[in-house]
Amino acid sequence: MTTDDSLDRLEDDDYPAYTMGRAADMLNTTPGFLRALGDARLITPLRSKGGHRRYSRYQLRIAARARELVDNGTPVEAACRIVILEDQLEEARRLNAEYRLTTGPANSPTAA
Repeated sequence: MTTDDSLDRLEDDDYPAYTMGRAADMLNTTPGFLRALGDARLITPLRSKGGHRRYSRYQLRIAARARELVDNGTPVEAACRIVILEDQLEEARRLNAEYRLTTGPANSPTAA
């Protein structure tokens, strides 16, 4: 692997570049909070060969949103469910927009 390949990985939102300690520091939280998010199945960190949890930037964004909800008084389990639903809604909106671009206005139900 070249240096350029390694740097490209750091730009990948799904590349597990952050250790649990670093992720907790970045989110200003505890490793226990990250473990709780894993227990609630909000995020599933990859494991290094040594078994250590590794987090991606995407997972850190999800964890940061959950932390925001928890900081505002939402229980962890409810915060995880809210974040999952928000993520699903965003994906549905993205797919809907993509569908509209591919079908064009001529094929829309209101174009008749």
